[in-house]
Amino acid sequence: MKAYERLIKYAKVHTTSDEASGTHPSFKGEFDLANILVEEMKDLGLENVFVDDLCYVYGTLPATKGYEGAKSLGLIAHMDTSPDASGKDVKPILHENYDGGDIILPGSGAAMTPEKFPFLKTFIGETVITTDGTTLLGADDKAGISEILTCVERLINEKRPHGTIKICFTPDEEIGEGADNFDIEGFGAAYAFTIDGGDSNCLEYENFNAASAEISIKGFSVHPGDAKDVMINASHLAMEFHSMLPEDETPAHTEKRQGFYHLTQMKGRVGEATLSYIIRDHDKSIFEKRKATMASLAEKMNEKYGEGTVTAKITDSYYNMLEKITPHMHLIENARIAIKNAGMEPEEIPVRGGTDGARLSYDGLPCPNLGTGGFNFHGNFECTTVERMDRAVEVILNLVDIYKDK
Repeated sequence: MKAYERLIKYAKVHTTSDEASGTHPSFKGEFDLANILVEEMKDLGLENVFVDDLCYVYGTLPATKGYEGAKSLGLIAHMDTSPDASGKDVKPILHENYDGGDIILPGSGAAMTPEKFPFLKTFIGETVITTDGTTLLGADDKAGISEILTCVERLINEKRPHGTIKICFTPDEEIGEGADNFDIEGFGAAYAFTIDGGDSNCLEYENFNAASAEISIKGFSVHPGDAKDVMINASHLAMEFHSMLPEDETPAHTEKRQGFYHLTQMKGRVGEATLSYIIRDHDKSIFEKRKATMASLAEKMNEKYGEGTVTAKITDSYYNMLEKITPHMHLIENARIAIKNAGMEPEEIPVRGGTDGARLSYDGLPCPNLGTGGFNFHGNFECTTVERMDRAVEVILNLVDIYKDK
């Protein structure tokens, strides 16, 4: 089975994660895909295949004869899709031999144009995969799952020599919980790669340092007719707090290695208000300064309006994996070779986000990220191509070939 055929199959399984559920996994539909994958992995001939109670799928492809001494290589992808767009009733569409023009998504009538999405110019002649425009595609990260299993199938069918391959498919990566219950010791890999990036020549080993900030504001509510010199409107204070942050340090004004403050949600009335932020920066020292800025603004507001008016709860989420990858730069050097041997030049850019691999690297499993061939993740214009998925498979095969001798 080709990688794109697997993607089309998996994309139709609803696996949108839910940050508010409080359960593990966050959405029961993730088990539907997990069970499909378990059966497929068993059919392929993998060993020790199972899904645990928290919806982590594990399996092992034992080393071929003569390569049992190679260190185990892990391959990881996630099953959930982003809650930023609907992942229910996904209808994948193939656009064969793309000619460089507009792609009309029939369900919504929206157009993907080269003017809006310049990368489409690189798709000419390829078979583009989109949805009908009413949902995301789920290439993030069902393309990664598809490519890993297609790699395994080819290793077996083509009788390619290889070391031990450890596989895990995780739940709830999109809500930051994919690594929470990952059994690193049981997984048994010496090092691993997530297959969860963009184009198939993508190689990522730097990511944001990340924190969340919950700003709670207490007001004082009285009847508006009696409010003079008495009322403290918490919603007004929330706006004042936000106005003190640098207006040009938001996601809409930053790129590459530039960090930001991002207001993700606000709730308010006279008596109380809350502001929810995420804080991001690649540079650890600047990251710490950003958190300190949040705390100092809360103190400044308290000096003005009274102690306890504003409370800032700041919680670290994950850190830049570079610190943990640096002692294992063979992972990056060999990934570069694998990408070049697939006929591409590696594109190495710092991730403006996080991956399961970032958390796993800090937990003791060095884990850079490779590309899936996907674009426009988390929205209704998400897409990939058959050819880019094929190239992603070639990269993984090349990597497996390199590590059989390590």
